[in-house]
Amino acid sequence: MADQQKPEKKINIELGEDVASGTYSNLAIITHSNTEFVVDFIRLMPGVPKAKVKSRVILTPQHAKRLMKALKDNIAKFESIHGPIKEIEGPGLPMNLGGPAAQA
Repeated sequence: MADQQKPEKKINIELGEDVASGTYSNLAIITHSNTEFVVDFIRLMPGVPKAKVKSRVILTPQHAKRLMKALKDNIAKFESIHGPIKEIEGPGLPMNLGGPAAQA
């Protein structure tokens, strides 16, 4: 009897239309306390010195670590197909966001 496997539990996840289109972010700010990690997703626009948080996700430390591992795994899979992701180097935020310089 101890050898019997427990039936696999399935989670039914629903993705509503309002969430399915996603929210674009080109900056994430991560803070933490002793009980949670807070990830604020922000969209910076060229030439606009102010940006609003578009989405906030609050995670337990255990979920934050699982997310980190899942991202690492997915990045490795992406790079094995598409090649290395180029990192932008330099101090601070890329305020021009890599776009062309404005001209008058």
